Amino acid sequence: MILRVLLLLTLFPLSAVSAPLPIPDQGPALRIQGSNTIGAALGPALVKGLMELQGLQGVHAEPAEGANEQRVIGKTRQGKTLTIEVDAHGSSTGFAALHKASADLAAASRPIKDSELVDLEPLGDLKSPEAEQVIAIDGLAIILNPRNPLNTLNTEQLAQIFNGEISTWEALGGIGGAIHLYARDDRSGTYDTFKDLVLSRRGKALAASAKRFESSEQLSDAVSQDPQGIGFIGLPYVRQAKAVAIVDGDSQPMLPLNSLIATEDYPLSRRLFFYLPPTTHNPWAKALVDFTQSSKGQAIVAANGFIAQRVQAISVEPRPSMPEDYQAIAREAQRLTVNFRFEEGSASLDNKARQDVQRVVAYIKGHGKLDKQVTLVGFGDIKNDPQRAALLSKLRAMAVRRELVKSGVVLRDIRGFGAQMPVAANTADEGRIKNRRVEVWVY
Repeated sequence: MILRVLLLLTLFPLSAVSAPLPIPDQGPALRIQGSNTIGAALGPALVKGLMELQGLQGVHAEPAEGANEQRVIGKTRQGKTLTIEVDAHGSSTGFAALHKASADLAAASRPIKDSELVDLEPLGDLKSPEAEQVIAIDGLAIILNPRNPLNTLNTEQLAQIFNGEISTWEALGGIGGAIHLYARDDRSGTYDTFKDLVLSRRGKALAASAKRFESSEQLSDAVSQDPQGIGFIGLPYVRQAKAVAIVDGDSQPMLPLNSLIATEDYPLSRRLFFYLPPTTHNPWAKALVDFTQSSKGQAIVAANGFIAQRVQAISVEPRPSMPEDYQAIAREAQRLTVNFRFEEGSASLDNKARQDVQRVVAYIKGHGKLDKQVTLVGFGDIKNDPQRAALLSKLRAMAVRRELVKSGVVLRDIRGFGAQMPVAANTADEGRIKNRRVEVWVY
């Protein structure tokens, strides 16, 4: 146990955030703008955690001037007041605020867009590992009224429903008459994610009849009170509504379960981000990012209903649809709740995967599995030649192996299963990227 604690402290040192931070004479110590998914509850909770770690007293959040705006306030032992502002009007507003220098840190429930990256180039490379910080994993839940009998929908149906092409529940084999659509507003990262994963992939737009909401809670409550309603929402906001299982391409039906979202296998899983400009000189911004990645910060992520980036081992039930060799691994080993993924069009690990290497190493060392007790299993998207797909999937596993070997991990085996067992449709870039993954199994 002592070894594991030491490993966690080495991985996520708290010294950077527990050292006293300066208290400004006037104005907020930190200004965060962006995602409502993050800013409604998670952002303020993380800010409170940091402020309490700093020894501030009476830490509490209170409404600010506008809707979906909060101030987190605390006092030093000397009686000096410190304030951090959290404004939650949608992911795009966070990047716009960085551009206008009206925010120090952007919260986003989708990756930064190329156009935003160009606009913010004077602040440094916001796609660098230091700037783009994955703070949690979330899943978009497709929610219905609890009395709706439907339990499964595929992403093609979702696109047709929210485009208005499918307009009645009877067309889906259900009952209830006309379908009522509920959606987040245009500035929302939740809406951007749904648009990218479901609508734009099929060349469709959201129907004008959809009722739009800035508040996740209000949207969810509206669906739960409307027998004909359907909406999409971040995982913590399902509340009294009913989530359905989702199929994408040839994937299995998947409910938004913690284990499937942690590995990002769930078709509508997504990452939540803090974007920290490399040129920032605000010590509170850097301290909040460090605190969020620490074990204490990730505990707050979990407490707020999101999926923390903790590595755990889970048993997987072998299914007849799995390749026989994969079933053999599942019968003998447990799968870690992390998938390594790669930069688009590259064999290089993406920013989250770079962080996950250290988390996986800490788990392997903490559980005494350094010597031939780990197998890496690679997957890919469909190629014209199945043998080429299998080779590329194994090469991805070997890329992860190179990183683990640096920390003294001796692998038991490396396997490549090509395009088998897809978790997303291979008809779009986003799906192909999700299918290019490496799983970690421990014996």
